[in-house]
Amino acid sequence: MPANETAPPVKKKGRRARLIVLVLVLALFAGLGYGAYWSVDSVRASFPQTTGSLKVPGLTGTVDVKRDAHGIPQLYADNDDDLFRAQGFVHAQDRFWEMDVRRHMTSGRLSEMFGSGQVETDAFLRTLGWRQVAQAEYDTKLSPETKKYLQAYADGVNAYLKGKSGKDLSVEHAALGLSGDYRPEQWSPVDSVAWLKAMAWDLRGNMQDEIDRALMATKLPQAQIDELYPPYPYDRNKPVVEGGKVDGGKYTPQGGAAGTGPGTGTGSGNAVGTQTVTPTGAGAGNAGGLADNATAQGAAVGLRTQLSALADTLDEIPAILGPNGSGIGSNSWVISGKYTTTGKPLLANDPHLSPQLPSVWYQMGLHCRAVSAQCQYDVAGYTFSGMPGVVIGHNADIAWGMTNLGADVTDLYLEQVKPEGYVYDNKVLPFATREEVIKVAGGASKKITVRTTNNGPLVSDRSEELATVGTRAPVASSAPDRGDGYAVALRWTALDPGKAMDAVFKLNRAKDFAGFRAAAADFEVPSQNLIYADNKGATGNIGYQAPGRIPVRGQGDGRMPAPGWDSKYAWKGGKDGNAGYIPQNELPWDYNPSRGYIVTANQAVVETGTGAGKYPYLLTTDWGYGARSQRINDLIEAKIKDGGRISTDDMRTMQMDNSSEIAALLTPMLSKIEISDPGVRAAQKLLDGWNYTQEPDSAAAAYFNAVWRNILELSFGDKMPKELRIEGSCMNVRGNGTGPADDLAKTVRECGTRDADSAQPDGGDRWFEVVRRLVKDEKSQWWSAPAKGLNNPATTTRDELFARAMADARWELTAKLGKDQSTWSWGRLHQLTLKNQTIGTEGPGFMQWLLNRGPWDLGGGEATVNATGWNASSGYGVTWVPSMRMVVNLNELDKSRWINLTGASGHAYNAHYTDQTTMWAKGELLEWPFGKDAVEKATVDTLTLKPEGS
Repeated sequence: MPANETAPPVKKKGRRARLIVLVLVLALFAGLGYGAYWSVDSVRASFPQTTGSLKVPGLTGTVDVKRDAHGIPQLYADNDDDLFRAQGFVHAQDRFWEMDVRRHMTSGRLSEMFGSGQVETDAFLRTLGWRQVAQAEYDTKLSPETKKYLQAYADGVNAYLKGKSGKDLSVEHAALGLSGDYRPEQWSPVDSVAWLKAMAWDLRGNMQDEIDRALMATKLPQAQIDELYPPYPYDRNKPVVEGGKVDGGKYTPQGGAAGTGPGTGTGSGNAVGTQTVTPTGAGAGNAGGLADNATAQGAAVGLRTQLSALADTLDEIPAILGPNGSGIGSNSWVISGKYTTTGKPLLANDPHLSPQLPSVWYQMGLHCRAVSAQCQYDVAGYTFSGMPGVVIGHNADIAWGMTNLGADVTDLYLEQVKPEGYVYDNKVLPFATREEVIKVAGGASKKITVRTTNNGPLVSDRSEELATVGTRAPVASSAPDRGDGYAVALRWTALDPGKAMDAVFKLNRAKDFAGFRAAAADFEVPSQNLIYADNKGATGNIGYQAPGRIPVRGQGDGRMPAPGWDSKYAWKGGKDGNAGYIPQNELPWDYNPSRGYIVTANQAVVETGTGAGKYPYLLTTDWGYGARSQRINDLIEAKIKDGGRISTDDMRTMQMDNSSEIAALLTPMLSKIEISDPGVRAAQKLLDGWNYTQEPDSAAAAYFNAVWRNILELSFGDKMPKELRIEGSCMNVRGNGTGPADDLAKTVRECGTRDADSAQPDGGDRWFEVVRRLVKDEKSQWWSAPAKGLNNPATTTRDELFARAMADARWELTAKLGKDQSTWSWGRLHQLTLKNQTIGTEGPGFMQWLLNRGPWDLGGGEATVNATGWNASSGYGVTWVPSMRMVVNLNELDKSRWINLTGASGHAYNAHYTDQTTMWAKGELLEWPFGKDAVEKATVDTLTLKPEGS
């Protein structure tokens, strides 16, 4: 059954039987009339033709589309235009519903497809103006060659759409047609460019942390907030790049890295001076806040209503893209040929994103039959449906991978608003305004006005609650009068036009490290860690580049909302008023480091600060804390110690490493606690001899993670402001004295309001670091928890709270998994259900049954290398996954390996809808043919695309 598909796809006879059952179920749900419409033919009508031939307008020659047993296509053409026209056609064959939803989302037009329920999301996205920025990029920034490719791709998509609608495109389009007259429009090149804005939003950095810290300030003193955002542990977890310096306008890696080719130029920003880095740690929380401490506190309280509502608005966006929390990240690492069994580099990558069905990635090869000036590409890897080129992968010479750099590229600004404009340096400036009309399927259109300051668009305009000022906010005399209220503006690098689309094609063509760095210089948004390997010389070369448009601030460090009325807090700019960014030549990079490997897993890129060996620019204060990266470092070091070498299979094994850093820290403490209750004591014994690995069948992992979740709830969760606690979690609290309804003597019922995916504490590696520091103080105030009934006495010490968490975990798992702990397993708690975006998450029940798949029992966990993340505030279900995995063998590319989270097809009941998922869950990798002979051997279906008139 589709609701519990944990086995490989059945044969064609079985699939047809399931389709017949589906028709009967739909008939029951929708009535005989709709049941007749939803025939077997209706479900299968959108399946792509994969054999024979088709005529495609615009082609100048034939293109062969060779699909393997998993439906993964390799395209062969004689010129670039034909190659990208065919890529658009094939993407549309397998994934047009996904493409159609994405372009409506990036344009703020979901209401045209799904009705009034999406109006608020559309209004927010229209306020950000992704579509306008994408249009500006296409019109003014991209090279003529890139624009030509984008047009060819769009022509290919439109060739597929010609004459098709409803069931001919997808089951989802057919379902949409039952309730309206929606018809897909033509694809445009700007539709492709806009998708990069969506990915940039997913990887936007610390915006959520900035909101959370400001909300925490309404309930917690600054010293406690600092404890919850500790400094990065450079002494324990290595940064990506060690050593190196900025001198003479260039970054030089440790050892000089001679022979790496020409520099990359100054990038797209102004060549500003060195930025003073504010040290992190205790007392630094307000460094990026408002003009003085009193103003910072006032602004934080004043923003409580606005930021809470903004957080709610942001929670609506993840329905398409995935939540932006501690789980987001990725692993990548590359090993020099000096330490591999192949004698050439091995490169691994697995980006961590929200699980989606179909996967955000689409595997594909783009090959010129003969590489020449007219046909420049021979590349394979992971693509985005709706966008030409390969995003991550390899060509015949180099391989590359990406992880989120995590640079702070967003700032929230508090704005003083007047009827005639906004205040800036004691002057009132007029807003830049534009009108937006949101069309609504089945309803009246809605008109909105977007107001923009020199700090960005007013995101607070998109909510009635956000429009209400913080009337109780105490502000210092240095802050301006609030007048009719403070508004909130968003400054974000992705709202300025850039050239990231150029970078994709340059990466696909790069032949060496110099070409790779030149491509990286255009990869402005989102800011990524780019790793590199090539097959040149005796052992090949490995490298790293931190690209991206990363702002240089005036005052502040971006940790807290800044005063928009004060120009000292603006991003530094040149005479033309454009923002200043760290020059590309001064961004960190590395090439063939002496250690023989490079690891990026969202840890600190470099150690920032002043003094020898410190990087002088502020990249962010909110790195991942290095739990995954250091584990990978340790695994590599252990393998190459005493002359050992690493194989392709070793790389795969590392990707599936389930070891828990927090379990290794806490389990010895938990095992020593005296427990009198026999049921809890029996559960405690599960931890005896456990090796801290979170395998799906591990009872110890299930119990430990339940204990960890309860430790977090008791020590931190109940102390969070309601805006950070999970929606529906209610508790009695004393008033905070800030209003007539909640004086200190009065107890009120207060319920959490935060979406489950972004509630705190989420249990990520920031919380690992928080607890690591606090366990040294057995009487920290964080270990105090009030009594809850007779069986849950108040706690005042670490061990008392740990004992209570162990008891709570025992009874929680008894309720979830049964009294017999021998039947417990981590996988039964930690399950993945794949949901088709939009209709599969919010559509009618029978459509969810039709489109969704799962569950799968998984191992791994939060901040492990096998990063199947979960939010400890909301439960154990999987919210983050390695969205794909790949290992590239630079010695013999045909022996590289890859896997996708789902499958090539976006069509429910197609054989390739989720045919890779069970293998993915087990950590298996598929063969990845690249050379012509290997592709031919793997081919099971060949479709020839021909010019019209041929």
